[in-house]
Amino acid sequence: MTDICADTATDVATYRQAARENREDPLLRGSLLAFPNYGQVVMTGDLHGHQRNLQRLETYCDLERAGARHVILHELIHEDLSLSTGFDQSHELLLTSARWKCAFPEQVHFLLGNHELAQITGREISKAGRILTTDFACGVVQAYGPEDGREVLASILEFLCSFPLAARTANRVFLSHSLPGSRDIAAFDPTVLERPLTQADLVEGGSAYVLAWGRRHNPEMLARLAEVLDVDLFVCGHQPQETGYHVVDGRLLIIASDHNHGVFVPLELGKPVCMDDLLSAMRPLASIA
Repeated sequence: MTDICADTATDVATYRQAARENREDPLLRGSLLAFPNYGQVVMTGDLHGHQRNLQRLETYCDLERAGARHVILHELIHEDLSLSTGFDQSHELLLTSARWKCAFPEQVHFLLGNHELAQITGREISKAGRILTTDFACGVVQAYGPEDGREVLASILEFLCSFPLAARTANRVFLSHSLPGSRDIAAFDPTVLERPLTQADLVEGGSAYVLAWGRRHNPEMLARLAEVLDVDLFVCGHQPQETGYHVVDGRLLIIASDHNHGVFVPLELGKPVCMDDLLSAMRPLASIA
């Protein structure tokens, strides 16, 4: 293997700078990003290492020209390896995202997804007979070498640990990777959004865990959570969507950005918004050249 120590040092510095920028984000309130009542936020679904779709997002967002536009990224790691015999290479997308954060620290934002949470805590995720958390770590070591790979992995974990839990807009939309499931909402303490996350929040049964892993959202649970959080609408990812999106009870929009039918939602912050507005604004990633 060639000497890549210089690249390792650069990439480690990038992850650590991006982590600092996340922790010092002027929109951050505890574990919640609070967006202002002007501009636009581009909400994505899971990306899972899909480099082409991230490139499309960068093209659409054009952050250098659009100073009042924000973008939210989540569930970046653990690419689909069902047709591959190699290790996960989604660290490449993670590094691209960290560089984007460093270039536009007040416009690029992240939310904690369950796959990032699993990588942080060492909780195994298995799919198609493979352990995704192990494959991800092996992919980093394969790219950088055993010694450098450990240093890069440590900086990656620092970066992932800096991700906020959710975001809220002034026009009453809650943005997160997922929501507590109907059976687990009693374990969710909404005050977790008001403070930095602790280790107890991240493990099974903790509030961050419950929010990032939740599925099966029924109308009663969504109505209860909307009242508790004082919002009207939710936009999340987490649950695979072959056609790109799904609406639950007119309150929850679930989107995916990790395949050729993936979508994203540009959300205008300066005016009231309803579900029909979100659906009208939604864009297929494939439509971006």
